[in-house]
Amino acid sequence: MRTEPRTRPAGTQATAAVLTAVRNLGILAHVDAGKTTVTERILYLTGATHKRGEVHHGTTVTDFDPQERDRGITIFAAAVSCDWDGHRINLIDTPGHVDFSDEVERSLRVLDGAVAVFDAVAGVEPQSESVWRKADRHGVPRIAFVNKLDRTGADLDSAVDSIRRRLHPAPLVVQLPIGQEDGFTGVVDLLRMRALTWADGHNGALEGPVPAELLEEARQRRRLLEEAVAELHPGALEEFCEHSALSAPTLATALRELTRTGEGLVVLCGSAYRNRGIEPLLAAVVAYLPSPLDVPPVRGTDGGGEQRRAADPAAPFAALVFKVNSTATGRLTYLRVYSGTLDKGEVVLDVGARRTERISRILRVQADRHAEVDRAVAGDIVAVIGPKAARAGATLCLPAAPLLLEPPSVADPVVSVAVEARRSTDTDQLAAALARLVEEDPSLVLRTDPETGQTVLSGMGELHLEVAVEKIRRAQGLEVGVGRPKVSYRETVTRGVSGLLYRHVKQDGGAGQFAHVVLDLEPLAATAEGGDEGASGADSGTLFEFRSAVVGGRVPQEYVRAVEAGCRDALAEGPLGGHPVTGLRVTLTDGATHPKDSSEMAFRTAGRLALREALRAAAAALLEPVVELTATVPEDAVGGVLGDLAARRGRVSGSTTRGGTAVITATVPLAELFGYATRLRGRTQGRGTFTTRPTGYAPAPQQGTTAGTPLR
Repeated sequence: MRTEPRTRPAGTQATAAVLTAVRNLGILAHVDAGKTTVTERILYLTGATHKRGEVHHGTTVTDFDPQERDRGITIFAAAVSCDWDGHRINLIDTPGHVDFSDEVERSLRVLDGAVAVFDAVAGVEPQSESVWRKADRHGVPRIAFVNKLDRTGADLDSAVDSIRRRLHPAPLVVQLPIGQEDGFTGVVDLLRMRALTWADGHNGALEGPVPAELLEEARQRRRLLEEAVAELHPGALEEFCEHSALSAPTLATALRELTRTGEGLVVLCGSAYRNRGIEPLLAAVVAYLPSPLDVPPVRGTDGGGEQRRAADPAAPFAALVFKVNSTATGRLTYLRVYSGTLDKGEVVLDVGARRTERISRILRVQADRHAEVDRAVAGDIVAVIGPKAARAGATLCLPAAPLLLEPPSVADPVVSVAVEARRSTDTDQLAAALARLVEEDPSLVLRTDPETGQTVLSGMGELHLEVAVEKIRRAQGLEVGVGRPKVSYRETVTRGVSGLLYRHVKQDGGAGQFAHVVLDLEPLAATAEGGDEGASGADSGTLFEFRSAVVGGRVPQEYVRAVEAGCRDALAEGPLGGHPVTGLRVTLTDGATHPKDSSEMAFRTAGRLALREALRAAAAALLEPVVELTATVPEDAVGGVLGDLAARRGRVSGSTTRGGTAVITATVPLAELFGYATRLRGRTQGRGTFTTRPTGYAPAPQQGTTAGTPLR
């Protein structure tokens, strides 16, 4: 029986007013920029914790997984909540390593704002740029926090300049550091023209007048800030033209509006490790980043077209699942509630799976600790217990008012390993553990190789797979054997064929099958992301275009679509090694039909077999994934590192030196980077580090393959 969408009582209007005091934000940065330390200091200052957690001691709240504490990096996005100045802050600490960028993608999908953390010495680093672009795609407003001003070589102006050059926003610096490097003690608030200082052993900031030696510089920087804001904000420009200055309220209003539109980037600074600069950062989060009521209504489809729902507790319930985690106490499903109210015990609809689920418990999340609540309203980020099949990206909503929200995008995996149980009696247990692992992390893909029968686990990088396998070993106590990581190759054509004729005729009693097609095959340059309908960007390694040049109706339109579908079927396996095929254009130039025996199935089969034959006749080439590698090494080790990169078929694109450290940028085949971390540590006496960022595919050597021989 169909029920009408349920509405909430008028009392929820008061709840809607409270939403203005909610901030859903993430902490984004390159690995080791200090994201987790910033999160820990926020929790400590807001009273959510009573002891400062340290990454190097393994005592942090958000890095609670044993692997995170062992490795000293954030692997899994962790949600926490705290209160500050009458505001509820729901915060997600995201990973910084490129192998876990899908965790960042899923988090950004449900956030209203973000704090981008930058190292005051390194400035914008490769993964900083990557997560910044992800936030751009999701339209997430940001403020910046330049961290580690107490380090040797720290320079706020240099870091801000790298933000301007590499990320292209208009940085609006609202603070002036007091002291340099180890002498960094505080900041000057350029809006209020007051000094905030922190003394060792004291938790709070001490407010006072601007030091006399910094007063003139503070005035100059305040003037530069006013001019920069006036250039971007019409209201501020009007006041600036009239009074040649901006008042603090006008400046604050303009900064808030510029932040929310993305036209300006408020920049603060400090040292999270020394607990300096966190209170102003929290004040900026409250002042400049949006509440759930400030962001546009969420868009979804209801079967009949697009629908928008605002963050209204009285509207029909709709939420997006962004994370699933299996714990010893049960399955946790993390939700962002976009509209309506969810009560404990309520039945909701998983729109994609078309099944109902009962919500048995609702939990306010504090990393690995949880506090049970009776309800969640629009704008909340909570975990629920009850759904048994909802996966990351699923939409949960009121059954009487279905709405399908757009799920986060999932990148194609590029590295694979063969996984098997060392004891045959553990095979079934391993299969179940792998299935749970893939359910929790959509960027992991599990398949069985049809030729070897091996179980193949694919992911975003070597570390990603290493962490996944180790999680099974620790959680299940299984002895797991892992084959050498293999990369996902692609195949393409370098020289096409024209006029390939294929006739599909089959007669085995009853209605027969007849299809006659003529195809042209040619290489297609990956000129832009997206391309045509059904084509993906160059980053995913799949680009395909189908055209029809048939005239006179010799092949009806429904058969043309069937030929295209058959050609897409043929792209799954290429002639060189059975790898997916990319970078080609197929043109259907002619064909013929039979009045009785022609059908869509016949033309789909003809399209598949014709393209396979055309691929065998064309000149084909193997493509391998390549990455942009950024290595930070001591100056005295540059020669050895460059030589090693050359041996790995790397092409160096840049090298800069600063303070005795060289930063080398190179494009390297992914297959050549297995074991590179150990080699780099050996050549730099443990002082070198590197990061990688996928950049696409490039032709592989013609003389066979190297250490990355594709797994079959």
